[in-house]
Amino acid sequence: MKLLGIETSCDETAAAVVEDGWRILSNVVASQAQLHAKYGGVFPELASRQHLVWILPVIQEALAQAELDWGELDGIGVTYGPGLAGSLLVGVNVAKALALAKELPLVGINHLEGHIYANWLAPEPSSKAPHILFPALCLIISGGHSNLVLMTDHLNYASLGSTLDDAAGEAFDKIARLLGLGYPGGPAIEEAAKEGSPAAFDLPRAWLGDSYDFSFSGLKTAVLREVQRYEKQTRTSQPKSLRKRRGSALPPGLPVEDLAASFQQAVVAVLVGKTKQAAEEYQVETVLLAGGVASNQSLCRQMSEELNTPMFFPPPALCTDNAAMVASAAYFRLERGLKSDWDLDVVTNLNLG
Repeated sequence: MKLLGIETSCDETAAAVVEDGWRILSNVVASQAQLHAKYGGVFPELASRQHLVWILPVIQEALAQAELDWGELDGIGVTYGPGLAGSLLVGVNVAKALALAKELPLVGINHLEGHIYANWLAPEPSSKAPHILFPALCLIISGGHSNLVLMTDHLNYASLGSTLDDAAGEAFDKIARLLGLGYPGGPAIEEAAKEGSPAAFDLPRAWLGDSYDFSFSGLKTAVLREVQRYEKQTRTSQPKSLRKRRGSALPPGLPVEDLAASFQQAVVAVLVGKTKQAAEEYQVETVLLAGGVASNQSLCRQMSEELNTPMFFPPPALCTDNAAMVASAAYFRLERGLKSDWDLDVVTNLNLG
């Protein structure tokens, strides 16, 4: 079964063709990162307008790379939430129009479900389908989401916890901007942290008792307080610096690399700690990482060291938003006879379950 996947939930315009839920025939992503870099985050109106420009060329390229025409496809999967309303509308409306015109079944996919199913994709053409056992614990960590989900079978989810404020990826973006490291923040923080000490600053961890929820607002504030402390010390003596933060000068002597490393370690410690606790409590067979933050090498390394359970995580290109994960999730739905009606609409705050 060959399915076309379409993903436009945020600022990536993506289309892919996947066979049988795991074999990638094509995976095309048009990134808008450079367009939004000057804003320090995604500008929603700009994102939706750019999707309109790129969506059809990206789909055409995905079919060309897969060496398929429309008559060889078995269905279309599309992300319908959660995400930015304008961005989602572009993908959903194009998918509905194409499915109707080409007489193909339409499958609406939850963006979080798509991230989970990135783990079922073979990373290389010569690779086999990953062998994932249930029950599986899924840690979904991206710019908009931090979720722990128990998966007892395909398409069967139970939410164990989510973020109470900022998602992990959003926290990375905001701290990177605070430290003058640019956007997107995840890779920038990770790169700076390589030159810093994770023990340089004693930053807080929000454990929230026995809860599997996450909170990173206090950690963000703690990093801000450290920056402000250096600003106060140097305000009168050295007001200028080559590195900029929000249009103003970073205080001279600010240990950016140490702050980046300490912040990253504080986030990783909570993610690993809660995942390990849940894996043991629910006696899972597999742990899955998903979402853009899952490409963080420090997180993957520490998670593998701490867990006594087999762990899967996609390669970086499949951690960030892509359409191959959407096509994979659509396969497992369509295989069970589940498809969407023509009144499919976007749901910006769509829950998983």
